[in-house]
Amino acid sequence: MIHKTAIVSEQADISDDVSIGPYSIIGPDVSIDSATIIESHVVITGRTKIGKQNHIYPFSSIGDSPQDMKYNDEDTQLEIGDRNTIRECCTINRGTIQDTGITRLGNDNWIMAYVHIAHDCQIGNHTIFANNATLGGHVEVGDYAIFGGFSGAHQFCKIGSHSFLGIYAGVAKDLPPYVIVVGQPAMPRGINIEGLRRRNFTAEQIRNIKTAYKLLYTSDLRLEEALEKISGLDEVSNELQVMLDFLQASTRGIIR
Repeated sequence: MIHKTAIVSEQADISDDVSIGPYSIIGPDVSIDSATIIESHVVITGRTKIGKQNHIYPFSSIGDSPQDMKYNDEDTQLEIGDRNTIRECCTINRGTIQDTGITRLGNDNWIMAYVHIAHDCQIGNHTIFANNATLGGHVEVGDYAIFGGFSGAHQFCKIGSHSFLGIYAGVAKDLPPYVIVVGQPAMPRGINIEGLRRRNFTAEQIRNIKTAYKLLYTSDLRLEEALEKISGLDEVSNELQVMLDFLQASTRGIIR
């Protein structure tokens, strides 16, 4: 299942049923688990661990050195989970010792062409990155977040679960869960109702999120006051607790 023109290091740990296409290059510290498909002209280097049933398309660069001028050939890592689709010409870099030293991509993510995921990013599960979306270093992305085409996040930003960045949106502060943003600089435009419905959120859960959004964005309350109001709702449900936890952990301030 390895094409005769592929260059695969003898030290690489490759499961027997992995498919590696023509002219791909696999380095000595790479581990690839079962049923993963590597198309032609893919380069996978560094201490990179790739899980099961991934599909990586041509001309992607996976696990190469971080684009960080402080990087000095330290031993850092990239970890990719299971069932991810990584389309043509994507770049995913290893971590740096200035952070945890590991870039992580979770499970069931859909990464479209020309996406860049920089060093030390931590990506959850079931995310979608449309063509040319870009993450600076150290960005955290929650489950089910969606990046529109050409959108991007500044380094050290946190992107909440179920949030949505519209096409060309530029995020320089933390984006709370469930919130849609558009433009540069990105501005809030409501909650991701359609996405929540597709993920089987109930009408009551969506009403709760709408209430929290109104307190946060349309009530003229200061952030601390909005947090107090949300915390003081009759019953802080699980979906609201997700938002509260995110807001309380924000380090860059939130888009508002």
